[in-house]
Amino acid sequence: MLDTLLIILTVIMLTVTLAPLLPSNHWLCRVWEFPRVQIAIINVCILVASFFLTSSTTQIMLVAINGFASLYQFFWIFPYTPFCPIQVPKSSAANHEHAIKIMTSNVLMTNHSAEKLISLVRLHQPDVLVTLETDTWWQDALSPLHIDYPYRVNRPLDNLYGIHLYSKYKLEDVDVLDLIEDNVPSIHCYLRLKDETKVKCHFLHPAPPSPTENQSSKPRDKELLLIAKKVREKTEPTIVTGDLNDVAWSPTTRAFRRISGLKDPRIGRGMFNTFHADYFFMRWPLDHIFHSEHFVLGTIKRMPSIDSDHFPLLSELIYIKK
Repeated sequence: MLDTLLIILTVIMLTVTLAPLLPSNHWLCRVWEFPRVQIAIINVCILVASFFLTSSTTQIMLVAINGFASLYQFFWIFPYTPFCPIQVPKSSAANHEHAIKIMTSNVLMTNHSAEKLISLVRLHQPDVLVTLETDTWWQDALSPLHIDYPYRVNRPLDNLYGIHLYSKYKLEDVDVLDLIEDNVPSIHCYLRLKDETKVKCHFLHPAPPSPTENQSSKPRDKELLLIAKKVREKTEPTIVTGDLNDVAWSPTTRAFRRISGLKDPRIGRGMFNTFHADYFFMRWPLDHIFHSEHFVLGTIKRMPSIDSDHFPLLSELIYIKK
């Protein structure tokens, strides 16, 4: 009985491990890039249980398959473990003229706990707040923040892709664009820091591959790689942040970092899993921040729940004047 159960579990785990390797962008294949940590843990559990089998042939087969699958999954998630060297150095002396503190929050449109987000913002005082899935209800509910954030960009939508930007820094050359899909907007602008340094910012929220939204990952992948190519053409200080609906270790996000040349402050520090806020055993990093070599890290933290399915992410980047 144990032999049969472990064989069935091994076949299932091997299938979901190999599915992302298929030449398909369908969500049924791409969705298994997300829970690599969870799949690896199950593989390790099966491997350990295999040592209790009486059949040596079955035992050897299961140990080999699950050992390989565990190592393969660890290969993908390795950069987001403490075993990997840190990519972005940390600065202990924050220069407030050169610092940008950004809070990114996918609020969950149907969630109406606006006061929790407002409290977090007032406590941590980010220079920039990016809200995703914000409709007109959220736009009105967050109006108490206007006094502290005089520069704002609003694109309320009731399709889960509304986006709002609140900034203490002056915004210039603002574009709100539907890059790939209609009514899936992103915000592109310059922030002018206190010392007049201009920082190019891209705030994104592409649609995910899923049975309820896009059957294929192509629109999301196209948007991320389009931004990567735009960034590659410039040498200016740059920040890209938002809910990318992709995990940090996926082939698409890896390609985004490689093409754009941007750095990820989480590498060597941890995963900073922001989704799903309600299920601790099913979490992965969907909310991201990437930046050019012009910055070092002040801090990066996952914030407490605001009753959304995402935790907010707070990051402070410090511009290194050259």
